[in-house]
Amino acid sequence: MSRHNSMNIGKTIMVTIDGKTCQSTFGKTILEIARENDIYVPTMCYLTKVQPIGSCRMCVVEVEGVDGMILSCQEKATDGAVIHTNNAELYQERQNIMKLYNVNHPLECGVCDKSGECDLQNKTLEFGLPQQAFTARDQHRPVENWGHVSYDPALCIMCEKCVRVSTEITGDEALKVKFGGYGSTIINTKQEKNYASLGEAAAVCPVGALVSTDFKYTSNAWELTKIPSACPHCGGGCQMNYEVKHDRIYRVTNTFEFTSLCGAGRYGFDYANENVTKDKTAFEQAVEAFKNAQTVIFSSQISNEEALILQKIKEKLGVKLVSYEAGAYQKFMQAYSSVTGESLYNGSLKALAESRAVIVMGTRINDDSPTVKYHINMASKWHSARVAYMHPLEDMEIQNIVTQFIKYEAGSEEGAAALLADALLKEVELPKALRAFLDDLDIGNLSAESNIGEEELEALRKSLIKKSGFSLVAGADLYAHPRAEQIAKLLALLEVYAGFNVICVPPAGNAMGISLICDLDEMTEGRTVGYNVPADFTLSALGDGDLDMPAMNQQEGTLTTLDKRVVPINAALPYGGYVLNDIANCLGLNAEYTIAYTKLLPKEKGFESVEFDALPDYFDSMGNEHRGYLLKSQKVSVKRAFNALEEIEGFDGAVIYNCNPTEQFSPFTAKSKLLKDEAVLLGSQQFATATKLHDGEKITFTLDGIKFDRVFKIDTSMKGTIALNPTFDMGLSGALLSSYRFSRLDFERAGK
Repeated sequence: MSRHNSMNIGKTIMVTIDGKTCQSTFGKTILEIARENDIYVPTMCYLTKVQPIGSCRMCVVEVEGVDGMILSCQEKATDGAVIHTNNAELYQERQNIMKLYNVNHPLECGVCDKSGECDLQNKTLEFGLPQQAFTARDQHRPVENWGHVSYDPALCIMCEKCVRVSTEITGDEALKVKFGGYGSTIINTKQEKNYASLGEAAAVCPVGALVSTDFKYTSNAWELTKIPSACPHCGGGCQMNYEVKHDRIYRVTNTFEFTSLCGAGRYGFDYANENVTKDKTAFEQAVEAFKNAQTVIFSSQISNEEALILQKIKEKLGVKLVSYEAGAYQKFMQAYSSVTGESLYNGSLKALAESRAVIVMGTRINDDSPTVKYHINMASKWHSARVAYMHPLEDMEIQNIVTQFIKYEAGSEEGAAALLADALLKEVELPKALRAFLDDLDIGNLSAESNIGEEELEALRKSLIKKSGFSLVAGADLYAHPRAEQIAKLLALLEVYAGFNVICVPPAGNAMGISLICDLDEMTEGRTVGYNVPADFTLSALGDGDLDMPAMNQQEGTLTTLDKRVVPINAALPYGGYVLNDIANCLGLNAEYTIAYTKLLPKEKGFESVEFDALPDYFDSMGNEHRGYLLKSQKVSVKRAFNALEEIEGFDGAVIYNCNPTEQFSPFTAKSKLLKDEAVLLGSQQFATATKLHDGEKITFTLDGIKFDRVFKIDTSMKGTIALNPTFDMGLSGALLSSYRFSRLDFERAGK
C-alpha cells in the first residue's frame, strides 16, 4: 500500500452499493462494507477470519467507471464509488463458476456429511443449475484418513480455506496445496502428528472434502439440535455448539466464520456424568457434611453461579473456601492491580492478534492455552510480529513463530521479570521511587542467576524500538511461584509505563470467574467437603464421589473467559441427580434454579445484574461478538511498593514440570474417547542420562502429597534436564496440586 493510501486509513468515505448509500472507513474492502450494510454478496472461498484468498471469484462486483469485474473481497472501496453487486452479467459469471465447480463433483449428497449445510449444494440451487452440460475425465482419488479428520479429494473444490486456517490461525502448518492443474489436491505434510487442530480446518470446509472421521456417516446435519454454549476446558470460553440427537452429543461445531476451537474444545465433549438418579441418603449426608465442615475445597471446573453459591455458603456457615489454582491466580492479580489501579489486566485476544511484538513468559502456551497461541500465530502471520518466548523449556510446536527464545533457569522468574522490566523501561520516564528501584538492581548478578544474557535482553529491546503494538502474555508458571506477587508487580509496570497489551492467562477451567467471585483461603483445615476434589465428603461430576454432580455440559450458567467476557453455557445432556443449588437451599439459601444467581454475580467485581435468559449469544454479520457481556474493570487503590529481590534458589539435577499435553486440561478431557493421550513422564536423552533412567522404565514420585506412577519416555526433540509431567490422568486429585509447576525429581524405581 502506498504511503498516501496508508495515511488515509480510517478516513470516513461514502459509497453507493445497489442504490444504498453506505458510510464506512477507507481501508475496508467492498465486501466488508456490503456486509456491514446487510447487502448480500455470494462467496465460496472467503473466510472472514483469514486474509482474503481470492480463488473462487464468486464475490465479483461491478464498479461504475471501472472496466471489467472486480473481486470485492480484495478491492478497497474508494470514496464516491458506485457499486453493483447483482445484474445479469454478474449472475451469469457466478453461474459459470458454479458449472466449473460442479465438474465431476460426485453427486453423493444422499450420503455426504455436509449435505444440508453445504455451500456447493446451496449455490448450485441459488444459481439455477439443474444439470451439468459438460464434464472432465474422472480421476482415481481415494479417501485419505488423517486421524481426527478424513479427506476426500474427489469432493475438494480447492478453495484453500483449510490451508489458510492451518497456516494463519492454528499454526500447525500441516496442510499445503499440491498444484497440478485439474489434479491439484490438498496434502497433509504432518500426518504422523495427527493434529486435533485440523478439526478447525475441517470446520471451514464448504463441502464434504474434510470431515470429522468420528462423525462421518453417523447423522444428517438437519437431524441434530444445536445447543449454543462455551467451552469449559482451558479458560478461553470459546464459542461452541453441542450438536445433539437422542440425548447424545454427536459433535461440536463453532461459528467458524469468526471463531476457532482447539482440539479439546472440538473433541473433548463426551464427559457427562450419565445415568444418575437422586440418591436421597447421599444427599442428606452431603447436607450434614457441609454443616460439619470447616473447609470447602473445589476445582476450577465449576460455573460462576456455583462459585457464588459456595461464596454464600462460606458467608453463612463460616467455612474456609479453598481452590488452589484460582487462589494463586487471585493473589497474583491482586498484586498486579496494586500497580495498575485496575482490577483486570488490560489485554484482549483481538489486540494480541494485531500486535507487532509479543513477549510470552511463564507458560508453555501451546499446551496451556491453545486459543492464546492461535492469536500469537495470527500476529506472526499477519503482521510479521516479533515473538520472544521466555521459558526454561523450548517448545518445538511453536518454533515456526518464535523469533527469539530466551531461556531462564527454573525458579528464576522473579529475576527474569526484573530484567525484562529494566530492559524495556530504560528509556521511559518513571516516578523517582520506581526508577531508583530499577537502577538499584544488580543486573549482572540477576543475569548470572537466571542465565539470561544481558545481550539477549538488549537485542529484544532494540528489536522493539521501531515497532508499536506490544503484547505480553503471562502464564500459570508464575502464579504459584514463591515470589508471585512481586513478579506480578514487575510485569504490571509494562502495562502502565510501556503501553503493553497484557494477558495474564488464567489456569484451566473457570479460574478467572472464581478468583473474582470468591473470597478464597490459602489452606484447608479440619473436616473438608470437596467439589471435584477428594475430601472427607466428595461431590463429583466424574461419578466417583460420595454424591454425584452434573458435568459442565449438563449445566446452565456462565463462565468468565480469559478475554474478560461473561458467557452463557447451556445443558446439552440431561442430568437426573441433585445439584449444588439443592444443597444450598437446605443450608438456608433460597433459589429455585442455579441460574437465579446469574443476576446476583458481584457488581463490585465488574459483573452485571442480568438475568441468565437475557444474555445474548451470537455474532453479527461483521463478526462482532454479542456473547454475554464484558466485565467492567474496577478502580483499585494503587500501592507501587517493591521489595528487594530474593536470592534465587536453583534446581540441581533433574527437574519435572507439571504440564498437560495440548488437548488435555483436566480429568474431564481425559474421559473423552477422541482425545487419547498417554500419561507418561517425557524427557530428553540428556534427562535420561542425568537420572540414569531408561526409555520405558517405571518410576514413582510424590508431589504435594499425591503419588504419581509414571512410565518414562524419551523424546528426542526435547533438550535439557527438565521432563514434562502430565496431571490430566490423576482424576480429582489433580486439583490438590498447589505448588510451583517446577520441582526437583526425587523418585523411586518401580518395585523397589
